[in-house]
Amino acid sequence: MRRINVRIAAGMGALTLVVAGAAGCGGRQGGAAKDDASSEVTCKVTESTRVGIATGNSTGVYYVVGNALAGQLSAATGGKLTGTAAETGASVQNIEQLVGGQYDVAFSLFDTAVNAVQGKGSFTAPQPVEALARIYDNYTQVVVRADSGITSVADMKGRKISTGSPKSGTEVIANRLLEAAGLDPAKDIQAQRLDLTKTVEGMKDGSIDGFFWSGGLPTGGVTDLFTTSGDKVKFIDISPLLPKMTELNPAYQAGTIPADVYRTPADTPTIVVPNVLLVRKDLDANVACAITKTVFEKKDALAQANPAAKGISLENARKTDPVPRHRGAEKALQELGAK
Repeated sequence: MRRINVRIAAGMGALTLVVAGAAGCGGRQGGAAKDDASSEVTCKVTESTRVGIATGNSTGVYYVVGNALAGQLSAATGGKLTGTAAETGASVQNIEQLVGGQYDVAFSLFDTAVNAVQGKGSFTAPQPVEALARIYDNYTQVVVRADSGITSVADMKGRKISTGSPKSGTEVIANRLLEAAGLDPAKDIQAQRLDLTKTVEGMKDGSIDGFFWSGGLPTGGVTDLFTTSGDKVKFIDISPLLPKMTELNPAYQAGTIPADVYRTPADTPTIVVPNVLLVRKDLDANVACAITKTVFEKKDALAQANPAAKGISLENARKTDPVPRHRGAEKALQELGAK
C-alpha cells in the first residue's frame, strides 16, 4: 500500500495534501473489499481498509470537502477506515475511474450520475454504480470579463470560453447551456477545456473571455477571482435557459448566488443541480454504511472545511432516484432516521 498522508486545518479550505506514490496521478487508490450480498449489514468495519475518494479540481469544493471526509473516516471508525482523497477532472472521469476500481467513492453531479446509470450522454452503457446519498447542491457559476460585452450565453459566440476540465460535470452542463442558447459547443465558441485554476489565471490575464463552473458556494477559485479582479469580472444570469435544461434532465432547478458569497453588487439567478456520492454496486456494504454515517455525523466538520457542506441533510439524503442507493447506505440512512 502506498503511504498517503492528509493534513487538514479547520477553516475555509486551509489544507495541505502530502502525497507519496501515485496518488492524484491516476494511480490505483481503491482498496475496499467486495460485497457479500448474502451477509447482514452491521455497519461495522472489522479490517483495516483504505478508501480512495475521487473529488475534483484543487480549487473546487469537491476537493476540499473530499479531503475533509477522508480526514474524518479514521476517527469515525476507530481507525479501521482511512481515507485518501485525490484531485481529478470531476464527475464523468470520477465515474469512469470508480468503475475501473481506481477509487471507492466518487463525488458527482446528479445529472451526470443519472446519465451513468442509464447509459446516456458520456456513457455508452449503464454503469454499475449506486449512490450513498444526495449531499449539497452545486451552483452553475458563469463569469465573464466585465468589458467583454457578454450578457448572455448566446453572446459567447466566437469568444474564448472555458467549459471546464475534460470529462467534468462542469463540461457537461456548459455544453448543454450552450446548446440551449442555440450554439454549437464544437464550432460556435473557442472552447478552452481548462481546470478551474488555469481558468482563473486566464481570466486574470485576459486570455479568456468567460467561463462556466459548477460548484458549491463558495468555491475557492471563484472567490480568488472576485477578490483580486473586483469589478473587472461579473456573473451573467443563465436562468432564462432553465426550461430547456429541465427538458434534458429534471435535476436542474432554479437557484440564486447570494451577493454576499463573492461580494457582488447583487444576487445572481442561476441553475442548481444536486451532488451525490457514488460507489460501485459491489462495494462492501459495511464500508458503504460506515462512510454514509460519517458524512452525516461529521457534517459540522465538513462544513468547517467549506460552508457548502451545510447543505448536507438527512431530509434530502434519499432523493437519488433514478440512481439506486447502495444497500449499505440504505442501512445507514435507516439508522440515522432519514425520511
